[in-house]
Amino acid sequence: MNSCGKSTLKPFAESCAQNQHVILEVLLKEFASVQHVLEIGSGTGQHAVFFARALPHLIWQTSDMDGCHPGIQAWIADEGPDNVRAPLSLNVETDLWPNTRFDAIFSANTVHIMGWPEVIKMFAGIGQVLSGGGRFCLYGPFNVNGKFTSESNARFEQWLKTQNPKSGIRDQAALDALANEIGLARVTTHVMPANNNILVWEKLGTD
Repeated sequence: MNSCGKSTLKPFAESCAQNQHVILEVLLKEFASVQHVLEIGSGTGQHAVFFARALPHLIWQTSDMDGCHPGIQAWIADEGPDNVRAPLSLNVETDLWPNTRFDAIFSANTVHIMGWPEVIKMFAGIGQVLSGGGRFCLYGPFNVNGKFTSESNARFEQWLKTQNPKSGIRDQAALDALANEIGLARVTTHVMPANNNILVWEKLGTD
């Protein structure tokens, strides 16, 4: 869901290179028995090829807005393993969600870039495509009890709002409320470096 250029060159985000190893440590546990993952907001495509290579037992489905697709496809063409798939067009605000069920969903650094109405629609879409018993792992900075967890996060939000006034670091309780509305319950929180977390929700029941 990040803003991506139209260039066909392979894009590179330093933040992805810095955080992918620690995120993978979590996904190796959370996705150990997963078969089909939807990544929401694949961005540059770096995470997709890295995680898919390290998790060969599953299919990693990329997605993002159309402007990001050339970069994602360039990463897949250069480095992608056989279990990573070409990106689906997915603008959470306007696009139809895939008519496919996934037993896991992953997204990194997306909800603080979106406006809140887009976050609501993202969670609603997740409720449609996530299978019962499936897990949704969301990486990024989050507020707790309406407060920033660090001064750096407060400064980061100030910068975000210079880019888009609708952006902002989201509160964990507010995200939990959206998750509960679609039948998800938070099962764990992984504390990550640089004042980030991975929030993990599980969809209740089977379907």
